[in-house]
Amino acid sequence: MTEERLDAIRSLAETLCESESMELVHVEFRREAMGRILRVYIDKPGGIGIDDCARISRQLGDLLDVYLENDSAYHLEVSSPGLERPFGKVADFEKYSGQKVKIKTREALEGKKKFYGTLLGISEGMVKLQMDEQIVEIAHKAISQAKLANKDGESKC
Repeated sequence: MTEERLDAIRSLAETLCESESMELVHVEFRREAMGRILRVYIDKPGGIGIDDCARISRQLGDLLDVYLENDSAYHLEVSSPGLERPFGKVADFEKYSGQKVKIKTREALEGKKKFYGTLLGISEGMVKLQMDEQIVEIAHKAISQAKLANKDGESKC
């Protein structure tokens, strides 16, 4: 799926979520064993319930059918971001400053593609991460995936 198409989906989903007093956290399109998955993560103060996911899924499915040409089959999944909340916006790197995170980069930096540590924020396009005694700076554009580590800080990348 092209980035342009994902942007169109994000735009539709964000407008829908705002109308329902929810936050669009992240949108991703992946090929998995069961086929192509369009995964949409949503949240709201107090958390998301199954009824929220079902409501957004029905409405978003209808919007996608109307506004986007469907040239390939996919499954739509709408869910809570969970304990390992993915980062979908640059602002998330400030919002979750001080939290344990897992970051994957598109290409190796200093021989590594997976990073785990305490997020120190983002400044001038550079994400700062405290890894043990070392501070690592990663260009935001080099990040392919970033998410909170689980609440116990286990499960490194």
